[in-house]
Amino acid sequence: MSLRDVLVDELRDLYSAENQLVKALPKMAKGSEHPEVKALFTQHLEQTRGQVDRLKQVFQQLEEKPTGEFCKGMEGLVAEGSEQLESEEEGAAKDIGIAGAALRIEHYEIAGYTAAIAIAKTLGEREIVSMLTETLNEEAEASRKILNASKPLLKEANVQAEEDDSEDEESEK
Repeated sequence: MSLRDVLVDELRDLYSAENQLVKALPKMAKGSEHPEVKALFTQHLEQTRGQVDRLKQVFQQLEEKPTGEFCKGMEGLVAEGSEQLESEEEGAAKDIGIAGAALRIEHYEIAGYTAAIAIAKTLGEREIVSMLTETLNEEAEASRKILNASKPLLKEANVQAEEDDSEDEESEK
C-alpha cells in the first residue's frame, strides 16, 4: 500500500464521518433546549455539507471515488451523542451532555484532518492541503464555539444541581 493509498483511505473515512454527521446534527439540534446550542448545530450542519462537497472536490482531483470506507469511529461518537439525547437529564445539564458529545466529534474530525493534511503535504498535494486546512480550521472554530456556548450552561447546570440538592435536603427533614 502506497502513501497515496493511505491518504485516499483516510479521506474516505473522513467522507463517511462527515456524511454520518450530516444525518446526526439535525437530531442534536432538535434535542437541545438552549437556543444558542440549537443554532450552533444548525449552522454546523450547513458547514458540514460544504465540507462534504469540498471532500468530493479532493476526490475529483485525486481521480478517486469517495465511497468505500465506513467510519466506525464516527459511528461510535454519534451513538454516544444519541445516548445523551435520550438521557433523563433536563435543561442545561442535558445540553452540557450533548455539547460534550459534539466536542468529542469535533476533536475526532480535527485528528482525522490533521493526519490527512500531513500525508497530503508529504505527497506535495498543495491544493488538497489547502482545501483540507480550510475544513480543519472550520472544525477548530466549531469546537471553540461549542465550548464557549457551554460555559454559561455549566454554571446554570451547577445552580440547578445545587437547588435540587437543597430541595432534597428540605424534603428529608
